[in-house]
Amino acid sequence: EGIDRPTLMKVMEDVFKTLIRKKYGSDENFDVIVNDQKGDLEIFRRRTIVDDDDLYNTLTEIEYKNAILIEPDYQVGEELYEEIDIQAEFGRRAILAGKQTLASRINDLKKNVLIKKYEDRVGEIVSGEVYQVWKKEVLILDEDGNEMLLPKSEQIPSDYFKKGESVRAVVKKVELKNSQAVIILSRTSPVFLEKLLEIEVPEIFDGLIVVKKIVRDPGERAKVAVESYDDRIDPVGACVGMKGSRIHGIVRELKNENIDVINFTTNIQLLIQRSLTPAKITSIELDNEKRHANVFLKPDQVSLAIGKGGYNIKLAGKLTGYEIDVYRDTDTEIEDVDLDEFADEIEGWVIDEFKAIGCDTAKSVLDLTIEDLTSRTDLEEETITEVMKILSSEFE
Repeated sequence: EGIDRPTLMKVMEDVFKTLIRKKYGSDENFDVIVNDQKGDLEIFRRRTIVDDDDLYNTLTEIEYKNAILIEPDYQVGEELYEEIDIQAEFGRRAILAGKQTLASRINDLKKNVLIKKYEDRVGEIVSGEVYQVWKKEVLILDEDGNEMLLPKSEQIPSDYFKKGESVRAVVKKVELKNSQAVIILSRTSPVFLEKLLEIEVPEIFDGLIVVKKIVRDPGERAKVAVESYDDRIDPVGACVGMKGSRIHGIVRELKNENIDVINFTTNIQLLIQRSLTPAKITSIELDNEKRHANVFLKPDQVSLAIGKGGYNIKLAGKLTGYEIDVYRDTDTEIEDVDLDEFADEIEGWVIDEFKAIGCDTAKSVLDLTIEDLTSRTDLEEETITEVMKILSSEFE
């Protein structure tokens, strides 16, 4: 049962001391010795030898005339040690009561061992075998035969389990129900997706890429914001893998849940823009006090931003912490152009400077003044003026 020897020896000692207290009223002058090597058990009773007819306490004292019947060499004032015959002293009923007490104590220890084992594993992925499928929950057994529960509320809507199949889930919590340890698992928790990413993406496991935030609508869509501590590593590319090889395994595990991986940034305007992928945004109006954003898009991009069942915009709002409203931008006649389209006229490092402050498109640069751009980037005023001339000519 995973209980160590010293603990079990102490339990055995306590069980027999309980029997002694029931029979004699006290266990003070009794020694219960459990042999560590053999596993056998001895009980000794200690009594002081007193003069005949000088007996006050039959529990702790014995008269000299009775003591010499046990051992002729005893003297008054000495301590007499006498081994108790367990069967003769306690009888069948007392032994059965002791057996029940022992079983109860072992159950308590098992429960504590189980709680301690799984309390340390909260937030970890565990595997188990489906043992029983009920309407409201699924009973899963781990490799040691411990019972774990996967409630309906913690299952992905399209999950379907059969007895005997293997299941992966994250340990959500450990609780006591009717003095029984209950391990609750989850497949809908964002932690489950985070741990799956850790398994599939070595860079996350090694700490080179950090998962900043995950929001999920289980079975439908998830958005993951990642950041790299190494400039040489593209966090989104590392998570997705070559031709999606890394993310595919996770998508299958989550029953074809769409997973959007985006680059985390402290620039909230850029973060909102990225979180609404695959939609392309024309412009954003922010109200930082009310944490509200009005997002303007071309008519054909609105449905992409909202997404099927509204999941895309809802998760973008959870990821950024802003309430997002989407509007059709009917005034815009000329389409905005990505800065990367000007790579043949503007040097790459200059484009990167603009991107670093959240300006990904020509209009996002033209919307700012030369003074703004000079103070926010490391570019010279002449360079900025030249870039703005190239960008303006695109719209003339």
